[in-house]
Amino acid sequence: MAQSDVFHLGLTKEDLQGATLAIVPGDPERVKKIAALMDNPIHLASHREFTTWRAELEGKPVIVCSTGIGGPSTSIAVEELAQLGVRTFLRVGTTGAIQPGISVGDVLVTTGSVRLDGASLHFAPLEFPAVADFTCTTALVEAAKAAGATTHIGITASSDTFYPGQERYDTYSGRVVSRFQGSMKEWQEMGVLNYEMESATLLTMCASQGLRAGMVAGVIVNRTQQEIPDAETMKRTESDAVRIVVDAARRLM
Repeated sequence: MAQSDVFHLGLTKEDLQGATLAIVPGDPERVKKIAALMDNPIHLASHREFTTWRAELEGKPVIVCSTGIGGPSTSIAVEELAQLGVRTFLRVGTTGAIQPGISVGDVLVTTGSVRLDGASLHFAPLEFPAVADFTCTTALVEAAKAAGATTHIGITASSDTFYPGQERYDTYSGRVVSRFQGSMKEWQEMGVLNYEMESATLLTMCASQGLRAGMVAGVIVNRTQQEIPDAETMKRTESDAVRIVVDAARRLM
């Protein structure tokens, strides 16, 4: 096995074969499913939360690499892929919507994120926006509409934590620090669509360093109705989001 060119991913520049676009899900289990929708999928490496495959679209190489949950691990995957030559990142995930008009199974394309994380501050001050690249966003919206998905486009709240930062009280302590008490209602009033955990870091680090990033997520639960997603719906929604991100990647090639 060749010596890795980067610290965590276990990849060499040669592994990428000139790929400049990466699809970055959170879940390592999702990577193979995404690669399988393209031509010539090949497993490259698996280390900790980072599983990487390479495949082809229109004869060109595309990388699919999991980031794990949250900003810090996302920042590692994106940094090391950028060192190896990737310039465009498309994140695909699942999400909890917070607007009553959004249905489970709908698709959300993020234009910008509320920075409720810490990792993004290591790339740019809080005044700098966590904003998606326009070309990536356009490709994702076109792909979602072509797939016939009910699509919502707007702002995401991106939290470092799944529980208090997303104002969940059904926890061990039942306690949410004062900073986040009432925060969900405030985000709803500002038109924020959903919560997730990676986009603030991804969008800030890419926008501030001349990289391109876009973000699409399938809605697996609406927090205004229930907290726990249905397994079958979750599977179908994930599958729809994955097909959309691959089509968007094709449009960006």
